[in-house]
Amino acid sequence: MNLNKVMLIGRLTRDPEMRYTPSGSPVTTFSLATNRYGQGPDGEKKEYTDYHNIVVWNIGKRNLAEISGQYLHKGSLVYIEGRL
Repeated sequence: MNLNKVMLIGRLTRDPEMRYTPSGSPVTTFSLATNRYGQGPDGEKKEYTDYHNIVVWNIGKRNLAEISGQYLHKGSLVYIEGRL
């Protein structure tokens, strides 16, 4: 059995950019920051930030690329589920 699933909760670091492919399909991109906690070199609890480049496509009748380009903005808190 195999599984390719990713779930992220974080905030946009910049406004989304919506473009169109040569065939006319919309695609929206943005950067997402997520936080995680661990132990620093000194043994103290430390917060780390990871950055993810997100690409959103329309899926079937779901206009996800257009909706995310229209309603999201820098600082928006989002839940993203997808695959690598």
